Amino acid sequence: MSVPHWYHNSKVPSFRALLIVSAILRIALIVYSDWHDAHSVVKYTDVDYRVFSDAANFILDPGPVHWKEFDNGAKGPLVDWLGIKIGDPYARETYRYTPLLALLLTPNRWIHPSFGKYLFAACDLLNGVLIYKLLISVVLPSTVREPAKAESESDNPTVKVTEALHARATLFAATHLLDPLVFTISTRGSSESLLATLVLLTLFSTLTARWDAAAFLLGLSTHWKIYPVIYGVGCLGVVGVQGRERPTGWGLAYMRTLVNARTIRFTLISAGTFFLLGAGCYAIWGYTFLHEAYLYHLDRLDHRHNFSPYFYLIYLTYPSHFPPSHSTELAVPLIHHVLRSPLTSLVPQLILSLGTGLLFGRQARHLPFTFFVQTTVFVLFNRVCTSQYFLWYITFLPLLFPRVVPSIACGVVWAAVQALWLAEAYKLEFLGEPVFRAVWLRSLLYVIGHAWVLGEVMKGYARDITGRVSS
Repeated sequence: MSVPHWYHNSKVPSFRALLIVSAILRIALIVYSDWHDAHSVVKYTDVDYRVFSDAANFILDPGPVHWKEFDNGAKGPLVDWLGIKIGDPYARETYRYTPLLALLLTPNRWIHPSFGKYLFAACDLLNGVLIYKLLISVVLPSTVREPAKAESESDNPTVKVTEALHARATLFAATHLLDPLVFTISTRGSSESLLATLVLLTLFSTLTARWDAAAFLLGLSTHWKIYPVIYGVGCLGVVGVQGRERPTGWGLAYMRTLVNARTIRFTLISAGTFFLLGAGCYAIWGYTFLHEAYLYHLDRLDHRHNFSPYFYLIYLTYPSHFPPSHSTELAVPLIHHVLRSPLTSLVPQLILSLGTGLLFGRQARHLPFTFFVQTTVFVLFNRVCTSQYFLWYITFLPLLFPRVVPSIACGVVWAAVQALWLAEAYKLEFLGEPVFRAVWLRSLLYVIGHAWVLGEVMKGYARDITGRVSS
């Protein structure tokens, strides 16, 4: 491949300069958030951050709490056996995460209340570094052919192509590091960037053939939040081949790539990591950990409005909406059980997210695309969806840009359906207008719009792959 035509006229800053600017931006926002929260009724800091901080304080202060009538100490079997005393983060209502997150934020108490924000912002920066490294080492090299040899280094196209790759990787990494949604959510105190770090490390390890590390990181990611388990399906087809020729079709040869010694080892390490971490947390915090971190999400009835259209079905069939004569579960019509059942959303969600993992997870170079599609359909059909969930798949976009750049129409539709929803949700949340049905209709538009955008990205990626194969 010759030197890219855009390179000669481009003036792209170095990645180091981009990283410094990104760090200064995040530090400035965190400092501003402290000032803003002290002088404004409407806080910049996300309510989740206060939940994390309170949970961390409960870990540091086991014992009676002045506004509660019970002991907030951990009650796991190991604690009882050893007689040690450690606090229970789940004494903080609405804390439904791994206790490891609360442990990580204990420096909020003895260093600075905004320590967690700096940690999440640092994860943002680390994610940018991982994206850049993946682009340089794996993604971009797979999109170019070896340049011709040159007589002198100054005219050497290899050197120029290398410089072009670094410039291009910097541009693509900037779409993450300078994305307002990304740096706003992390500096407000959301922990999504930390999970994104674990997921990107998993992808990095897989693409660089560090299979045991990838399996461990996948297990850790799944412990942190359960949804990354879907990536295991996308990884198996790659792990099972490990550089050998990929069989076509869905026959016995393909099944052998999914079930062999390598995939069994990968699965055992990944599942073992997940269960060992869970067992350790259970040993300290007991059943409360299992319920709040995992079991609660299986039967939660979240009837609060959110982007997912499922909220309205749950709202209409919520138990408190029935008169006393219908208060028992037996008196509630069967259709209401079906509409608010987690399986109503979980079945199509898992079929699509796991199915796309099997369909596209056949070559390592396509894993970023596979993870992107799996995550997008998972979020799209999840029964609860807020703006933070969009980060789950936006993180992979810079890794797709070398092959497909979504059109302006995709960006407009993606943002417009959210804006339409937010405009109607504002009437419900802040003006108290009874516009539940209107919000639900906007939720349907959100699903249709984002599904169309996903389809366009998939078609663009397929055109790029087809074009490269034919050329």
